[in-house]
Amino acid sequence: MQTPVEFVVDLASETVNELGAALTEAVPRLAMAIVFVSLAYVAIKVVLSVVRRFFRGIYPGEQELIAQLWVTIVGVFCWFGAALVLLNILGLGAIAASLGTATGFLALGVSYALSSMIEDAVAGVYLLRDPDFNPGDRVTTQSMTGTVRAIELRKSRFELDNGETVVLANRDVEKRWTKEGDSDVDAA
Repeated sequence: MQTPVEFVVDLASETVNELGAALTEAVPRLAMAIVFVSLAYVAIKVVLSVVRRFFRGIYPGEQELIAQLWVTIVGVFCWFGAALVLLNILGLGAIAASLGTATGFLALGVSYALSSMIEDAVAGVYLLRDPDFNPGDRVTTQSMTGTVRAIELRKSRFELDNGETVVLANRDVEKRWTKEGDSDVDAA
């Protein structure tokens, strides 16, 4: 039978040996994780810079919000992918797989819940890019005729002849509109 002092010494010795073995196994993974995070940081910064330059070339200055939206989306995907790879490097592959699957289902649910908002944003991008649909133009939509005052990502503002302002969802405007005052009919 061990004395209490021998028990404590054996317990401490066993704990130190197990800690040493765990650290010996963990140090290479931690070093690899630090190298990966450093390389991922640089690579993601380069990718985002290229994406930012690309979308700023496509969208003029007044549409910079759209370019920033795309850069943010690409950045989120890149950082999420880097986080999943980091979990794999650290030996947490099962957690990475679960997190990836759960995020996929969450994204599916969010996209379904926000489908009308996404439809407005996509229609807004089309309206912002359309050279025939600009502030100051007089247009007829399915529900009204007025002058375009502002085109935003999710909605457009129109001024009616009586001075009232009407705000319409871009999906409703983009479905069918006609520019008034041109000899050739422009419709979307």
